[in-house]
Amino acid sequence: MFYEPRSGHGLPHDPFKAIVAPRPIGWISTVDRDGRNNLAPYSFFSAINTNPPMVSFTSEGLKDSPVNARDTGEFVCNLSTLGLAQEMNASSGPVGAEVDEFELAGLETAPCRLVRPLRVAASPAALECKVTDFIQLKNLQGEPTSRYMVLGEVVGVHIDEVYLKDGLFDTAAAQALARCGYMDYAAVTEVFALRRPDAAE
Repeated sequence: MFYEPRSGHGLPHDPFKAIVAPRPIGWISTVDRDGRNNLAPYSFFSAINTNPPMVSFTSEGLKDSPVNARDTGEFVCNLSTLGLAQEMNASSGPVGAEVDEFELAGLETAPCRLVRPLRVAASPAALECKVTDFIQLKNLQGEPTSRYMVLGEVVGVHIDEVYLKDGLFDTAAAQALARCGYMDYAAVTEVFALRRPDAAE
C-alpha cells in the first residue's frame, strides 16, 4: 500500500500516529497570566538536544498549554507512567481555562524550584523548562497551519530517588507511558542495552 496524505489513505483511521510510535507523552503543566494551573498530555513531544538539554511539544491548535508557555515563558514536563495513566487521561479533557486539571484528576501538586508551574507530585520525574522558541508550523507551500511547537530548555530536573538504580534512572521500574496511535498506549516494562559500534568496527 502507498498513499499520499493530501489525497487520503482509504483506511478507517489515519495510520500516521500509529506508525510513528511509541511516542513519549509530555505531561505539560503551566500557569496562565492570572496564575491558574493547567495540566495536559501531549504525545507530539520529544527530547531534542542534550547540551543544553531541550524538549519540545506540539499542539493542534492554540490550546491552554502552548498559550500559557508562550505568555509566561515556562512549563514543566511531568513523566507520565502506567500508574498514572487514568489521571493523565482525565487531564486530557476539553475543559475551560478556569478548570484546574490537577484537581480534576485528583492529583497532588509539588512546587518547582526555578519556574512557577506546579508539578505532579506522584510523577517519578519532572523537567522544569523555560521557553526558547514558539513556532507556528508551516506546510510545503509556506502556509501557516493551526499547529504550534513550543521549545524549551530544561533548567531543573526532579527525580524520585526510588527510581534510581546504581545511579541510573530505571525507566522500566517507572513504567513510562507512551502513545501508539488511535486510542492505544504502551508502557515500558522491559529494557535492554546495545553497545554502539566504535570506529574500528
